Amino acid sequence: MKYAIIAAGEGSRLASEGIDSPKPLVKINGEPLIDRLIRVFMDNNATEIAVICNNLTQLVSDHLCAIQRDGLGGRHIPLRYVVKTTPSSMHSFYELSSMLADEPFVLTTVDTIFRESEFKTYVEQFADCLQQQDGLMGVTDYIDDEKPLYVGTDEQMNITGFFDDASGLDSHRSATYISGGIYGLTPRAITTLNGCMARGESRMRNFQRALVRDGQRLKAFAFSKVLDIDHASDIGKAEAFLQ
Repeated sequence: MKYAIIAAGEGSRLASEGIDSPKPLVKINGEPLIDRLIRVFMDNNATEIAVICNNLTQLVSDHLCAIQRDGLGGRHIPLRYVVKTTPSSMHSFYELSSMLADEPFVLTTVDTIFRESEFKTYVEQFADCLQQQDGLMGVTDYIDDEKPLYVGTDEQMNITGFFDDASGLDSHRSATYISGGIYGLTPRAITTLNGCMARGESRMRNFQRALVRDGQRLKAFAFSKVLDIDHASDIGKAEAFLQ
C-alpha cells in the first residue's frame, strides 16, 4: 500500500506563536512530525511514500533528501517528494496524485496525530474492505478544531455526507463525528479529484463531498482522538496524548 503526506502548508500560526521550525520539522516527544509519519507508514507495510513540501524554505526539502539518500532510523525509505507551494491541501493532493494512481493509498497531512495502535487497525480494515468499498475515512468524536468537518454516517458506518456544521447530521445519531484528516482511498478517487480541479474547486472538504456526489462507497473508521498541530499549545497536548 502507498502512503502520502501533505506537508506544504506555511505553518504561519505556529510561526506567529514563536515556533521557529517549519511545521514538518516540529518535534513531538523529540521526533519531527514528518519522521513520525514516515516511521509509522513503514511499520504498516508502505510500498512507497509520496510527500509534497513547499518551496518557502529549503530545510524540509533538504531533510527529505537526506531521508531519501540515507534512510531513517537505519531503514531504507521508498520516498518520493515534490517541492512546490500550493494554494490549498487539495491542490497539494493533486500534485501527488500521479504517484498514487496505481494502487490503494492512505493520505494525511503532516500534523495529524493519532495513536499508532489505532492506525494499524485502521490500515488493516482498509485493506480488508477494498473489495466492497472505495474508501475508509478516519473520523473522531473528539472535537478540538476551529472549523471541523462533520461526517454523517449510518448504523453500519457508511458515510452519508460531509457538513460544515452539525445541523447536517441525522438527529438520531448518538455519536457526532468529524473528519480526522486520514483518507484511505483507491485510484478511483483520482478521477473525482481531477473533476474538482477542472471545476475550480478547492479545499479537501469539497473533494470529500465530491466523492459522495460521485457515488463512491465510503466507510468511516472511528479513532478515539485525532489532533492537529496548529498552535504552539497543541505540541504539549499531542505529547501528553501520545504518552
